Amino acid sequence: MLLPATLTNLTIASVRYLCSLPSPATPSSASPPGLPPRSLSAWSNGGLAFAYGIITRTWLQTMAEEQTIHAVDLGSGDANFWIPLLRSFSRLPNGTPHLKVTCVNNNKIALENLGQRLVKEAGSLDMPFQFNPISLKLTDLNTEMLKVRTGEALALISVLTLHELLAEDDRVDAHFSTGKDTHSSIVKYHWKMDQFLSTIRSASPKVFFLVEQEADHNQTRLVDRFVEGLHYYSAVFDSIDATLGGLASGGGEERVVLEEMFGREIENIVACEGVEREERHERYWRWMVRLGQVGFKPVRMWLDAMEDMKKMVEACGREGYKIVNEKASLMICWHDRPLYAVSAWTY
Repeated sequence: MLLPATLTNLTIASVRYLCSLPSPATPSSASPPGLPPRSLSAWSNGGLAFAYGIITRTWLQTMAEEQTIHAVDLGSGDANFWIPLLRSFSRLPNGTPHLKVTCVNNNKIALENLGQRLVKEAGSLDMPFQFNPISLKLTDLNTEMLKVRTGEALALISVLTLHELLAEDDRVDAHFSTGKDTHSSIVKYHWKMDQFLSTIRSASPKVFFLVEQEADHNQTRLVDRFVEGLHYYSAVFDSIDATLGGLASGGGEERVVLEEMFGREIENIVACEGVEREERHERYWRWMVRLGQVGFKPVRMWLDAMEDMKKMVEACGREGYKIVNEKASLMICWHDRPLYAVSAWTY
């Protein structure tokens, strides 16, 4: 069992690495060809750094004694998450485990680039490592493709991707809807999402990490999505201002990358309908219901939570951010506005 101090030190090292990353728009760190346009690496030295740190801490806490770990990345494919995690596992006092990373992504070039970076990093750490790319959409995934072997401790991770499975042809409902959104206070059954969650649960993961936007952008009426988006993205852009500064303060290139990424999200939320509207962000309580309905149970994510969370924010040097406990999740907030919900689950 790892000591809390050891876990904290490894987590802080991971967060410091992320917060010190150069601009994703500069030549030294430009996204490799083929990386998805809404690459998470563009914001992994900002708000997502805390999500990555939380996951790293919980992962180490949950699997420190495992000799063989199989990690499945459900669509994000961000090397800025995986590289610090590999380094943390290589520093475990009981020795380095054998790590197999399976990454599911519809972009073959992005998979190749990620695999090359992780294999190179694992080699420099003298770490037993295997990379297993699966090039397809999440909806086409089945447990046989994961090739989970006996003796492997399975971990799944989804970062800002699972909500895309909620896309459906609801244009008729949107056109004729009047008054308050009838689904605002209930969790609407969604066959595709239910099937996917049941599928990954059947793989018996020791832990499943979920990071999603803490917003309600999956409402039927455009006006409701617009108002919710106005409040949410106002907080997001305020955090960008504080993190990077204005265009005249040297943060111009970073801002352009992030504004384009979030701009595409906003456009999809307010300008698209039906299956084309993929940015269907839902609040954590809805995910809690969905996961519970298929048999997942929440996993406690922290020891010495308040002190460790304070150290994490201080290590990143990001004034204005807070990490708040709420209903078996951790909310990454900009002041009092939650931006991301981080949770961990087991079967």
